[in-house]
Amino acid sequence: VQLVESGGGLVQVGGSLRLACAASGSLFSIYVMGWYRQAPGKQRELVATINSGGSTNYVDSVKGRFTISRDNAKNTVLLQMNSLKPEDTAVYYCNARSYATAYWGRGTQVTVSS
Repeated sequence: VQLVESGGGLVQVGGSLRLACAASGSLFSIYVMGWYRQAPGKQRELVATINSGGSTNYVDSVKGRFTISRDNAKNTVLLQMNSLKPEDTAVYYCNARSYATAYWGRGTQVTVSS
């Protein structure tokens, strides 16, 4: 499984960005996909997940601002980020999990300037 993120960049406080994760390879075993982020000097943390049934989960700090969705026809997972804050600045990683292992993309930088 290969994951390629896109859509990161520099945005001002209150702005929006949309991240995309294109998945390819043997996807039949993947049951959940999501986004994680890692800020400088901090541990990687879960941002949002979406499972094969479409159920979603968010970390409290992004609830009401971020929306995760998936386009099954394009094997793509999206993260719409609105009302961005400086504390959202991080490298955002796409993740896909099967029952055997987890896969990661290389990450995309999101920087929110105040």
